[in-house]
Amino acid sequence: MQGLHLTADLYQCQCSRVLLTEANAIAELCRRQTLDVGLTLVDEKWFTFPEHAGQPGGVTGMLLLAESHLAVHTWPERAGVTLDIYVCNFRCDNSDKAERLTQALVAAFAPGEAHVNRLVRGATDDIPAGETLLEALNPHSVYGYRGARRLETTRSAHQLLEVFDTPQFGRLLRLDGHFMTSAGEEYFYHEALVHPAAIAHPGPRHVLILGGGDGGAAEELLKHPSVERVMIAELDAEVPRAARQYLAEVHRGALDDPRVELRIGDGFAHVRDTADRYDLVLLDLTDPETPAGPLYTREFLASLKRVLEPGGAIVLHIGTPVFEAEQVRRIAADLHACFAQVHCLGLYVPLYGAYWGLAVASDTLDPRAPTREQVDERLAQRGIADLRYYNAEVHGALFALPNFYRELVRRA
Repeated sequence: MQGLHLTADLYQCQCSRVLLTEANAIAELCRRQTLDVGLTLVDEKWFTFPEHAGQPGGVTGMLLLAESHLAVHTWPERAGVTLDIYVCNFRCDNSDKAERLTQALVAAFAPGEAHVNRLVRGATDDIPAGETLLEALNPHSVYGYRGARRLETTRSAHQLLEVFDTPQFGRLLRLDGHFMTSAGEEYFYHEALVHPAAIAHPGPRHVLILGGGDGGAAEELLKHPSVERVMIAELDAEVPRAARQYLAEVHRGALDDPRVELRIGDGFAHVRDTADRYDLVLLDLTDPETPAGPLYTREFLASLKRVLEPGGAIVLHIGTPVFEAEQVRRIAADLHACFAQVHCLGLYVPLYGAYWGLAVASDTLDPRAPTREQVDERLAQRGIADLRYYNAEVHGALFALPNFYRELVRRA
């Protein structure tokens, strides 16, 4: 019979204790995630084992699905969980639903270590070992990568942090199921975020990064010799901690450079309370639907003008114009309402699976103004040579928008 069989052994689970000991909580989690991915619940059975030696018993249970089954067993004394998911693919391919269900449950149990196995029944080609890491671009589109090994799973006070080793991009950081950065292709995003505005500025000295705890944006900024101080206001201390431990190829020591000051806390509050002024402010944030949401509002974007030096600019990513058109349109409109100059740019970012949009906003700085010759000259004068994506030709090309994207971000 054709189908996909997935099993997962989860160790050092950091989830709430109730997800290891209470059948009702586990059943509700499994029902919700099963229905969310589009599988069909037919029946279910759950059993809680009695206490032993003063320790609560584990839970075993199963959801009977029209497509086959989901089985769960927990060992609270070991903080362990096993998952067993099978879907039949005889009349239609349910593999993606099974993969997404597995991913959601693994994230919910938050293991320190996970071993995921796949058996394709009725198929002739072997699937390599490891996890399939998927992310939704919108409710209708999903993409992903193979994860050869899970290096860490941590539930911080703010989000679920995961680090993987991947065959495609090496070390990869994911937050709340969203791909953030990877060792193998971080230069696409970080060079596009930093250099168009930094090269257009005659000499940035003081820079604020909201988010950016992986250190990749700071590393690019420090290539500009005029930069004296980079303030990173990162909400979650676990991000720079994990970056130092796993992502040296992303930050290249920038997090510990004496010109960099790392401040853990709310970026909104930092902007509200600081007396400092900056030549550039980079919003290197998670997406608007995450805890970073308040930093994408029109009110907050307007507040950034107070902390900008004359001639300064803000830079931020605005999402994918293809898959998040309304989000891109809204953020662009909010920027136009706050700044005299708003210039959007776009590039394909491999880790993000799409053509991606960014924007430079200022009352005076126009990042399109430098000619190709001027960009080349400034790169040479500043001694910036260690670049893998950005160059003088790319600078202008980043601002050459396709018609559909131009329409989305046009000033009303």
